[in-house]
Amino acid sequence: MPDYATLRANMVATQILANGVTEERILEAFRAVPREAFVPAARRAIAYAEAPVEIVPGRFLLSARCLAKLVELADIRPEDTVLDIGCATGYSAHVVAQLAKRVTGLEEDAALVRVASDMQHSRQVANVTIVQGALAQGYRGGAPYDVILIEGGVEVVPESLLAQLTQGGRLVAMYRRDAQAQAVIFLNEDGRIGRRLDFDDAAPLLPGFRQPAGFVF
Repeated sequence: MPDYATLRANMVATQILANGVTEERILEAFRAVPREAFVPAARRAIAYAEAPVEIVPGRFLLSARCLAKLVELADIRPEDTVLDIGCATGYSAHVVAQLAKRVTGLEEDAALVRVASDMQHSRQVANVTIVQGALAQGYRGGAPYDVILIEGGVEVVPESLLAQLTQGGRLVAMYRRDAQAQAVIFLNEDGRIGRRLDFDDAAPLLPGFRQPAGFVF
C-alpha cells in the first residue's frame, strides 16, 4: 500500500514550496488534508501527480501546485468566508477550511455533491458546507463572500458572481485562452471591479464558463 503521508509531504515540498508558496499556513493546510481520500480508488495511485487528476469524465482536481498558488493569490484570512465553485469531491474546500472561517463548496454534479457531502460528514469538518447548483450562478444564499475561488479554467467570469463579493473581496480563477491558462484575480474596491493576471498553469475548463461567441475578455 502506498505511503500516502510521505507522498503528501513530498507533494508539499516539491510541488508547492518549490514553486514559491512559502506561507506556513498554506503549507500546513495541504499537509493536513489527505488528497487520496478525495480521488476514486482506481486513480489513487496518481492522486499526488504534478497534474490535474480526473475524478469523473471531464472533471478534475486542480494540481496541488495550481491550487496552492490560487489560494496564495486570494490571500485567504482566518476571518474570511469563501465560496469554492466547482469543489467536486470537496478536496479544495477542506484545504481552504484550514485557512478560513467558513467555506461553502458549490457543485452541480449530483454524484459529486453526494461524495463531497459524505466526505464532509466523515471528516467532521464543521466549517464546510456543500451545496448543489449551477456553477456559473454562484450561491447567493451565502453571499456576500470575502473570497470566491473557481476550481478550474474559465473563459469568462459572469458579473453575477462578481456581485457576490464583499467590499475588498477577491475572486480568483484560471483564465483559459486556447490551451493555455493564466491565473486572474478580481478585486472589489468601493464597488468597482479591477483585475490582474498572474501565474501560468494547467486548468481544465469548468462547465458553464465558456466564452459566448463574440465576447471579449
